[in-house]
Amino acid sequence: MATVLITGGTGFIGRHLCQQLVAENWQVIVLTRSSKAGTRQLPDDVRHKVRLIESLDQLEPELVIDGLINLAGEPLAKGRWTAARKEKFYTSRIGTTEQLCAFFSARTQRPKVVISGSAIGFYGGGTGDSNGDNKPVDESSPVVDNFSHQLCSSWEQSAAAFEALGARLVYLRTGIVLGHGGALEKMLPPFKLALGGPIGDGQQWMPWIHIEDMVALIMHCLSCDNISGPVNATAPNPVSNAEFSRTLGVVLRRPALLAMPALMVKILFGQMGEELLLQGRQVIPRKVQDSGFNFQYPLLQQALSNLLAIKK
Repeated sequence: MATVLITGGTGFIGRHLCQQLVAENWQVIVLTRSSKAGTRQLPDDVRHKVRLIESLDQLEPELVIDGLINLAGEPLAKGRWTAARKEKFYTSRIGTTEQLCAFFSARTQRPKVVISGSAIGFYGGGTGDSNGDNKPVDESSPVVDNFSHQLCSSWEQSAAAFEALGARLVYLRTGIVLGHGGALEKMLPPFKLALGGPIGDGQQWMPWIHIEDMVALIMHCLSCDNISGPVNATAPNPVSNAEFSRTLGVVLRRPALLAMPALMVKILFGQMGEELLLQGRQVIPRKVQDSGFNFQYPLLQQALSNLLAIKK
């Protein structure tokens, strides 16, 4: 039985990933700040099948770690980006990754594959047609510099040391993951009250992915020896914010006409709102598509209908 070590394993993506890894007979170890709290956060059907540790020193020297999936990181969208929160963004990502690199560099046995978290924020800002950014962005595309790019770039650079340790390294550039929890849960209340609608001019792109495809894509990267480097973890059909709002309204059978002005977003959320809510690029998952990966939910309305259990 192969063994995988996960950081961020009790988070939104990590919980679903643990379920799939257990189902496919992986031995799963989750590094967490609190094993007691982590056990409560894991799904009922896997919590007693996953080993939780609070320190890397708890890993036995002879234990073979075949894969490492590093998803740890302070959430970006919980509030304004103060100087203190920006510091947490860096330490929770780069600091954790550097600790993992240092730990495995001191061990004789190293993971064969490392999937290290990143985000589509790597490509920087863009606002669709209004700024001339209405072009598909794949793993080879140039970036637009902003804080999100700098954070993701530093995160990826900190993981690059794993290549020197002989690992096949994947940078997982994740989009908006839709599932029960996460971003969708925050979007639903105003839309259910018929108070939802576009943000700003609605031209900014929203690269998204269904949670089931997200987990399947990670499993694909884990097992596919030909995949390395940056990988866009997004569905093949990104939509504008206006189209996302319209589609969510259709699925919920609610109007989605109440736009939030860009100025209000900037006042309420500052730089966070500007970069995460008003900017976005048309990111496509070219690398996994070229490798033969098939999306179960390639279209937004199909994905939302599944998640919200509403038949059209």
